[in-house]
Amino acid sequence: MLAMQLGIVLVVLVGVAAVSLAQSNASARDTEGRRALAVAERLAVTAGVREAAASGGRDFLGQAQSVVESGRTFSSSTTVVLALRDRRVIASSDALPRAPLYLQQTDAFEGRSWVGTEQGTGAALAMAPIINVDNRETDGVIAVARAYPSVLDNLAAAVPNLLTYLGIASLLGVVGSLLLARRVKRQTLGLEPREIAGLVEQREALLHGIKEGVLAVDLDHRITMVNDEAAHLLGIPLTSAGRTLPEVDATGRAAQIFDEAVELVDHVMPVRGRVLTVNRMPVRSRGRHIGWVATMRDRTEMLELQRELDLTKSTTDTLRAQAHEFSNRMHVVSGLIALEEYDGVRKYVRQITDDSSTLTTNVVSRVQDPAVAALLIAKASQAAERGVDLVVDQSSDVPQLDDALAADVNTVMGNLIDNAFDAAAGGDSPTVRVALAHSGDAVTVTVHDSGPGVDSTIGEMVFTRGFTTKSTATAQERGIGLAIVRVICRNRGGDIVVGNDDGAVFVATLPVLLGQGVS
Repeated sequence: MLAMQLGIVLVVLVGVAAVSLAQSNASARDTEGRRALAVAERLAVTAGVREAAASGGRDFLGQAQSVVESGRTFSSSTTVVLALRDRRVIASSDALPRAPLYLQQTDAFEGRSWVGTEQGTGAALAMAPIINVDNRETDGVIAVARAYPSVLDNLAAAVPNLLTYLGIASLLGVVGSLLLARRVKRQTLGLEPREIAGLVEQREALLHGIKEGVLAVDLDHRITMVNDEAAHLLGIPLTSAGRTLPEVDATGRAAQIFDEAVELVDHVMPVRGRVLTVNRMPVRSRGRHIGWVATMRDRTEMLELQRELDLTKSTTDTLRAQAHEFSNRMHVVSGLIALEEYDGVRKYVRQITDDSSTLTTNVVSRVQDPAVAALLIAKASQAAERGVDLVVDQSSDVPQLDDALAADVNTVMGNLIDNAFDAAAGGDSPTVRVALAHSGDAVTVTVHDSGPGVDSTIGEMVFTRGFTTKSTATAQERGIGLAIVRVICRNRGGDIVVGNDDGAVFVATLPVLLGQGVS
């Protein structure tokens, strides 16, 4: 970079020298023209010249010739010529040829002084009119020619001052370049421009290659940087840099990431049918806040896997509960047989069979979809083990559903029932009520628990921020079930709301047709 700066200084100096030389040459030409005009005007008022011109070249030629020659000698001019008004030369410092010699036509023959270039030689030429004192007319002109100094002469004359100025300019330029290079190197950590360009290219490749979305905005929410993953997750163009968030995202979801100026860590929010974990950090430059940068990760697939694991765990717990209950019943039957209480065995078997049939009949009579009914029966066994009374509302009525809708209903209902078990457990008469309704356009799942309810100050946070009230060792990994429930509902065009009525009441609406809005 220093070599480039010195090269620029050298080019500037050469340019300055060329311009100075051109100005010096122009100044010399102007000076020679003015000197020639001064000589011509002095000679034009000389008595011998005026009398010779007034006589039309018939008298006083000797005096005129003497004036012309002496004028050339004392003024160091090249040529001095006296011509009449008809441009015929009658006296000259140079020998006149036998044939008449005529001077070039100029404004001087009309009574006005003239300065220009002599035809043929290119020398400086000045003409002054000779005015008749009696009739104020022009009797002739005096022409003075002076040779222009050559470029080498001008260069020789300008060299001393030019070298001085160029030397001073060179010294200032070199010192300035050294100081500027030192300052730039200090600000760029000693990196050369090509190294900085390489780092920028590597940064661009890194940002666009990673699987984590990166979005940076300034204080006016104008996008300063966005990588491929962020553009994909937020549904904004990759060429959004320089535009504001409302311009590229009409939904306003991207702008919600920067709705606050404070730092944000692992914020869970649903965006375009996905669950994103967002981190927001303020950006500062030399102690001044200049914007924010947000990183985001797609946790949808991980949440789907966790949901499947939770369902598997729930199924396992249900089977374990049923196995435990079956083992206890077998112990009772074995004991009654050992006591030879055969009537008691028949009575006990008939009782547990009737209880199981009653539960199955109660659920199946209201829920015709086998997958949904099976989940309710399994949750009833799990509730019995946890000491919670699971009640299926008498008004529930669900017909056969398509596979996709049944899977979504089971996911929503399973998460809500599990949360209700946790909220109701430990209280007096823990109860969880489930109501399923099918209106033709949508399936509505209502889960009401007898727990303490949802604090009014929390509200929607239970869905959007991965909020959990659980104090277990795994609490940091909890609080995402409701987030995925909302995503499922909204993906179908529905939603989920929460309220309080002697406990928390969650109402989820899932349209029958995917993406169909529910009024």
